[in-house]
Amino acid sequence: MKDIQIPKISSRPRLEQFVGGASRADMKRVDDFRQRSPGDGVPASRKTEAWIGYDDQNFYAVFVCQSPAGETRARMAKREDIFSDDVVGVILDTYHDRQRGYEFFVNPYGVQADAIESEAQNDDFSFDTLWYSEGRLTPEGFAAMLSIPFRSLRFARGGPQTWGIALMRIIPTTSENLFWPFVTLKVEGFNQQMGTMRGLENISPGRNLQLIPYAAFAGSHFLDNPASGIPAFRGKTDVRAGLDAKAVLHDSLTLDVALNPDFSQVESDDPQVTVNQRFEVQFPEKRPFFLDNAAYFGTPENLFFSRRIIDPEFGARLTGKLGRWNLGLLGIDDRAAGRALDPADRYYGERAAIGVVRAQREFGKQSNVGVLLTDREFAGGYNRVEALDTRLKLDDHWTFSGQAMASQTVEEDGTRFGGDAFNFDLHRQSRNYTYDVQYIDRGEGFHTDLGFVTRVDMRQVQQFAARRYHPKSKVVLSVATNLYTMAIFDHKGVQQDWRINPGFNIELPRSTFFSVSRGEAFERFQNINFRHAGTGFGGHSEYFKRATFDANYNFSTTINYNPSANLLPFLASERDVQADFTFRPTARLKLEELYFYTALRTRDAAVFVNHLARSRLNYQFTRELSLRMIVDYNGVLANPQLVNLTRQKRITGDVLLTYLIHPGTALYLGYTDRLENLRLLPGAPPTVSTIGFPSTTTARQFFAKVSYLFRF
Repeated sequence: MKDIQIPKISSRPRLEQFVGGASRADMKRVDDFRQRSPGDGVPASRKTEAWIGYDDQNFYAVFVCQSPAGETRARMAKREDIFSDDVVGVILDTYHDRQRGYEFFVNPYGVQADAIESEAQNDDFSFDTLWYSEGRLTPEGFAAMLSIPFRSLRFARGGPQTWGIALMRIIPTTSENLFWPFVTLKVEGFNQQMGTMRGLENISPGRNLQLIPYAAFAGSHFLDNPASGIPAFRGKTDVRAGLDAKAVLHDSLTLDVALNPDFSQVESDDPQVTVNQRFEVQFPEKRPFFLDNAAYFGTPENLFFSRRIIDPEFGARLTGKLGRWNLGLLGIDDRAAGRALDPADRYYGERAAIGVVRAQREFGKQSNVGVLLTDREFAGGYNRVEALDTRLKLDDHWTFSGQAMASQTVEEDGTRFGGDAFNFDLHRQSRNYTYDVQYIDRGEGFHTDLGFVTRVDMRQVQQFAARRYHPKSKVVLSVATNLYTMAIFDHKGVQQDWRINPGFNIELPRSTFFSVSRGEAFERFQNINFRHAGTGFGGHSEYFKRATFDANYNFSTTINYNPSANLLPFLASERDVQADFTFRPTARLKLEELYFYTALRTRDAAVFVNHLARSRLNYQFTRELSLRMIVDYNGVLANPQLVNLTRQKRITGDVLLTYLIHPGTALYLGYTDRLENLRLLPGAPPTVSTIGFPSTTTARQFFAKVSYLFRF
């Protein structure tokens, strides 16, 4: 039964009303939770009950979950760091359009996570809103309550509401994902399988005006080593204040305005290997203004990558839904464009003007068609991209997505060029089979200043096929084989790449996975043909309650993309190790060790060795107050006879005290110190030289930031 009538209740529920076998008769009880995985429709192995109800202001869901003694996983973690715990949650499709939903999750301590779920996209955990939760461990397991204000949701104003709804529970010790109603992997898509909730009357999202003023202070001491100019140690003090404002228009459109926004990152980027990469490495966006409602601007090709906007001063964004239309508009400036120029340049100090327009129309059953326009203008030049895209739900298993794009670019000196690009994808999904075939075509002149497109002049075809088996065993939950193939030609018909990569995966209880793969490949680089191959092994396990393991090991032959000046690119042997170990000795303390090792060598000598290591400690005093400490090491040991890399050793320490009452209201106090293997030598002029040990402080900063959410 997927239809449910939600009752209106006269008083706010309290968690103690549901523990010890008690409940409330005026709330709707749901208990037929079934597995999506590892079983398909199999009843939950542990008793799970939920009660839902609403009043004039809030939607309520209360969960009572049983677990054997000692098997409930619960930590006092920072917000959204809960998915190694037991978790319960609610998904609400407030427009009942079967396209997207709000997701709200809590662990047994009531620690929150929230996201936007959309068909054919990853869950968007950048979404943060104000809601309330409680959690409590019990002798039988745990209980949790979610209180979601209607003003934190967007939905159409009017008479009785009909929403989509799903209730869920994650049990890590049994690898179970449970849902009510039953959601199967036998068909493609999630939203069309959600239940239908009726009975919501006389509710309103309200106008929901939010003001978030902030103030920030930063004091820094650093080594300024410009490409041209005189190096020196310098100090800088920066005091900033600004305002982020949000208003809801017509119940479903959200207007965000940022005045002198603080676009500094509180969280540092996670380590990634950037040495000997042929193409640019993508680091994710972490600045709140760009994260909020980012999914409205997403298309098959990444044509709007907000980290291209470096230092804005003013910005405004309008996002939301009108009927079956989804809309997104963004206007913003970027001061970094003019500041990067020589002071003698006539455009020095000018700012780039940036605009993005997105419109999408839904039709049929989970199908849509949309357009995207981006424009960046600076110094008399511009880059403009127009795109048309669609997603078609063909049946219960097959979907098709496609995008056609065109760009026009005028550079500062008046040079003009342009090009077209296409992206088509056919996808099949079921519980046992996955198949995907994709064609990408980008003309040589195609360019996007605001997107993340690393390669043009290419025609690429790639396929991925997987077959998954589900043995009737408590030891082996699933076994899968897969095959990936790819070929790339340029527009003259010259082959640039091909790859064949078979793989094998096995799933065991307690979120334990192992994989092995083998790749054979061809790659053309700087008009030289290379054949290379590699083998990889990987594993992940949450078998132990207090520890999580991740490890990957690959050995292969790889091109040296950046050889010394007197050499051509050449093939060498590469070893890659990635290891991540997380240990939680107590419910409040989390220790994480992350290590990347990359080594390239010929038969006779090492080309380079790159070590990346991160030690991270987080102590959660309460749900609101936490202390985080990070020590990073990045070492590049290069052979200058073979590779054009600078010997580098860098140690960075990072301490952050966070008091996060709820999204928008927070206090941050941070300190960062970076040591490098550099030395400033006196002279006329002074010079910077490399030394053996990272003992020189090249960047030190203390910062403080406070913000407060006013909600009307």
